[in-house]
Amino acid sequence: MIFVTKIRVISFILFIPVLLLQAQDSFEEQFQLAKNLYVKENYYDAITELKRLLFFDNGGKYLFEANDLIGQCYKQGGKFTDAIRYFILAEINTKNPDQVYKEKVGIVRINILRKTTESAFRILNSLETDSRFKDKIDITNYWRGWAYIFSDDWVNAEATFAKIDSAHQLQKLAEKVNNELYSVGFAKAISYIIPGAGQIYTGEYLSGIMSLGWNVLWGYLTVQAFAADRIFDGIMIANFLFLRFYRGNLQNAENFAIEKNLKISNNALHYLQYEYKGLKP
Repeated sequence: MIFVTKIRVISFILFIPVLLLQAQDSFEEQFQLAKNLYVKENYYDAITELKRLLFFDNGGKYLFEANDLIGQCYKQGGKFTDAIRYFILAEINTKNPDQVYKEKVGIVRINILRKTTESAFRILNSLETDSRFKDKIDITNYWRGWAYIFSDDWVNAEATFAKIDSAHQLQKLAEKVNNELYSVGFAKAISYIIPGAGQIYTGEYLSGIMSLGWNVLWGYLTVQAFAADRIFDGIMIANFLFLRFYRGNLQNAENFAIEKNLKISNNALHYLQYEYKGLKP
């Protein structure tokens, strides 16, 4: 009886590695299933499978891969806060510097998308100064350039992409946008000197000519009233007509420049979204 019991114990001990191998195979199958669901854009089911995998994976073999893929699923679903949380969990369980860099860049890309660019710049600065990632400076600058684009800072975007390659496609795009953008300050400044000049500068010729005409008319009538000793009339015309149209001229010049710049930037972003073939946030 004792001999039979010993045989059973030995058999069970010998069978443990087989059970472990089967469990590992099962985990791998589950992870591959989740990856296939992700590829098919079935993100909810992919997350469910990955969380189930993490629950049963007591050895922690898939802590990095599963958390990273869960983060990607949440990102694709537009749940950016959840995505960052799982990218951080993946980073905690990284096995090498390349994986650390991958997760940090993943967080940067989400911050770019949700326009929390200060957070993106903070991480990019840390990557740039980290000696482990000196060979990845071009990739760091690439995402820094994107952060500037989403900050509507096309000047710094152009300079940043130029560090990668002076003929970089995105550098050329940023340069083109910079050449097309109107100076809001200049539009307003020239309108102080010549009413309507700011509108004409931004291509709003009719508005500019009308603004100039109204300001000349009310200015002329104001001068005529004071010259004829009609002080009250002069004050009324100056305050309620001339100054009103003069201030309106300044405001219109500024608004037209801002609106035109917004349209130029939106056209560039539309191109990046639908036509640019490189990596996007």
